[in-house]
Amino acid sequence: MSTPAKFHYGYVIVFCCCLIMGINIGFVMSCAGIFYKPVSSALGISVGDFGLYMTFINAFSFLMLSIAGKMMDNYSARWLLTISSGITGLLYLGMSQFSAAWHFYVAGAITGICLAFLLYLSYPILINRWFKTRVGFFIGLCSAASGIGGVLFNPLAGHLIAEYGWRNTYLIFGIIVLAIVTPLLGLLLRNYPEDKGLLPFGNDKATVEQAKTGTDYSRAIKSPEFYVLVVFTFLMISVSTLNLFLPTYVNNSGYTVEQSAFVASAIMLGVTVGKVALGWINDKSPLAGVLTSVGFGIIGFIFLLLGETGMALMIIGGFLFGWAYAGVTLETALLVRTVFGTKDYSQIFSNIAIALALGGAVMSGAWGYITDLINFKYILTTGIILLAVSGILGFFALRKSNQFQSI
Repeated sequence: MSTPAKFHYGYVIVFCCCLIMGINIGFVMSCAGIFYKPVSSALGISVGDFGLYMTFINAFSFLMLSIAGKMMDNYSARWLLTISSGITGLLYLGMSQFSAAWHFYVAGAITGICLAFLLYLSYPILINRWFKTRVGFFIGLCSAASGIGGVLFNPLAGHLIAEYGWRNTYLIFGIIVLAIVTPLLGLLLRNYPEDKGLLPFGNDKATVEQAKTGTDYSRAIKSPEFYVLVVFTFLMISVSTLNLFLPTYVNNSGYTVEQSAFVASAIMLGVTVGKVALGWINDKSPLAGVLTSVGFGIIGFIFLLLGETGMALMIIGGFLFGWAYAGVTLETALLVRTVFGTKDYSQIFSNIAIALALGGAVMSGAWGYITDLINFKYILTTGIILLAVSGILGFFALRKSNQFQSI
């Protein structure tokens, strides 16, 4: 095998992961809300009934993740991701013709299976295979692409829906996925550096064996640290789903809809900046990454609690909360790698990531019912407590990581 050249093929893998996150995930997750009102109105159903298809997406991702992790190890990640992208594109073509809510529920279930590969496993697994240095930065960069996709494609979707209708917009999105993303994944993706005659970026022959250290899956799932990270992940995703309700909190605090939109934009800016910055910080110190994510989130909630006294506090609070939101998938992926190593990373991470899908499915609905019962300020205070507990759990898992790295 050759030593790493100035241009390493790993950068092509990063590009492919950014395509997946920016376009596929940007369409499915970041742009979902823009379709709620026009589609539900056209079908004659409530927004809540239509939005249930997102619950199907999360639920079937949850059910699929454990199996998907094993498939990523045993079969070609290149073709699993390419096929998942193709199916997603075909579903968007189908959604342009749907005429009943249950059609979208079925599509949501199939999309959830595809997202187990595309959203949860693609970039964490591929970046860990292809890079042994700057792993945090590249995971953060790929993860941030979904936020960038949301920033770019939400206005596009709004314009297309206004000009051509929601059916044609789904059709256009499906064509983009099928004509651009899917062929490029099939052409460019490779499973391992060895497929291109390379070592992972940052490795040389003297360290290539060291790169495979860590514990095996059977030992990891019996360790307390595994379940600590499951709880860490569930608590972090639970806090992040509060994002859905923060615009309402801003409205109820006496601000206009337009002002609440500024806060929502500040959150997305915090997510995008936070993912890249947290990746860089984790490369220096995983503990600093955890503390920055939860710490900024706690400060953000405090600013939001004080936000009635000034809009600037709301915007700053939203931006800082975005860093905690950014830490959900990023810190989980990097903590698993730091604690358990790279030996059986795919299977270990896919099982811990189940908490992401489960937490998203459960808490996105549960917070809605809770907000009907109690003042939202108490919910923000609960968010502070959950983030503090998450920080303690992350610290505990990292403190025990050395016992797994020498295996």
